[in-house]
Amino acid sequence: MPSPCFERVVVVLHRPENPVNIGAVVRAMKNMGFGRLRLVQPTSYTPADLLRIAHHAEDVIERIEHFDALDDALADAHFVVGTAAIHHPEHRTTNDLRALAPELIQRAAGGNVALLFGPEADGLDRSALDRCHLIATIPTNPAYPALNLAQSVLLFLYELRIAVQCGGEAPLTHQAHATQAELERLFQLGEEALHAIDFFKYNPAAVMRTLRQIAYRAELRPDEVALLLAIARQMIRAASRRDVSTS
Repeated sequence: MPSPCFERVVVVLHRPENPVNIGAVVRAMKNMGFGRLRLVQPTSYTPADLLRIAHHAEDVIERIEHFDALDDALADAHFVVGTAAIHHPEHRTTNDLRALAPELIQRAAGGNVALLFGPEADGLDRSALDRCHLIATIPTNPAYPALNLAQSVLLFLYELRIAVQCGGEAPLTHQAHATQAELERLFQLGEEALHAIDFFKYNPAAVMRTLRQIAYRAELRPDEVALLLAIARQMIRAASRRDVSTS
């Protein structure tokens, strides 16, 4: 029987380009016992297109969720793992899926874990990578590192399945962390507050990218996010009063 933690592992495909690859992902998920698939701006397809590749996977196909925006697809995730064929030094990264898998299973005991995969042609863009708490790469031949989308999904889910079989059900030891939606609100209001106090002296996007990584490493709780939001709101109000008094 699938582990209960499998229900809190969500595979997210960002702008998948080929129905055959979507069907192959469904098949990989069915093989490994995972059932939650989210598609963000997918290419047009029909259930029959997927069933031609993923025979007897009607249950997974019926549960597919569709989203117009990546932030909506990740909103209820407590931890987001992005995937990439190349190293991204500005992000926390790993190429050891076997060591990562037990950590993800333990995290899934306490909240949703999203595995994010990008378009087949180009992978995740910079904006999508910024939504990831961790970037994972698969150690492939450096001369030909890019895997097929479904192959990547299968390798990730296989390692998660092996982690459960080797270690049993993960105990619920993680505290409740903020969801991605809560963090995105913090980043949005935080950037607004920093603009209000004229903090930015150069590229705001680069500063915010660094602040995102700090927040991800801190693994903020919801109450901590609420405190930082209150500080940001007060900064905005103080800056507004300053501007009024000097006008």
